Amino acid sequence: MAAVSSEQSDSEKAAVADNADDADTPNEPVGDPGRPRRLLALVFGIAAVALGLDVVSKIAVVANLEGEPPVELLGGLVYLDVLRNPGAAFSLATGMTWLLAVLAIVVVGVIVWLSRKLRSTGWAIGLGLVLGGACGNLVDRIFRAPGPLQGHVVDFISVLAPGGRFYPVFNLADSAIVCGGALVVLLSLLGRDYDGTVHKRKRAKS
Repeated sequence: MAAVSSEQSDSEKAAVADNADDADTPNEPVGDPGRPRRLLALVFGIAAVALGLDVVSKIAVVANLEGEPPVELLGGLVYLDVLRNPGAAFSLATGMTWLLAVLAIVVVGVIVWLSRKLRSTGWAIGLGLVLGGACGNLVDRIFRAPGPLQGHVVDFISVLAPGGRFYPVFNLADSAIVCGGALVVLLSLLGRDYDGTVHKRKRAKS
């Protein structure tokens, strides 16, 4: 009887362990007092690099290529074709420049607030890219003609053909926003939260 009871106890423990593994419960990250500061520095470091590259590239193309014929690169895979965009990324929402500027300010504020709570390196990279890209286009909307909060964003990268015939003309800020946003979405789909929590998905039972 003791042997039978022991076997039943082992079986019950195994069943409990299986149920615990299958549950969609989060795994809490291991605490590290210095990690939040490092991730905060990572967010703003990546944002600063993305913003710097965007600003420098726009200054260069405006000074050297605006008003000139498109420049073909990589055998026609990419063209440098300078356009002024009053809308959002990839020429969306044209005519709503001031609203887009306000929304960009809100996005920047949310990312800065959320950055203090980060415990995930992947999220830090993604949010840093989005922050840098948002600031890059926001600088154009604030400081470029025709005026504050109405400035037109400088776009200059056209894929496969000039003038955005195959794909909307964009800039480095747009690229940073898209790449950062895609990374954040991917991490969310994988169950990885900004605070470092990893959610397990239920396994299908046969």
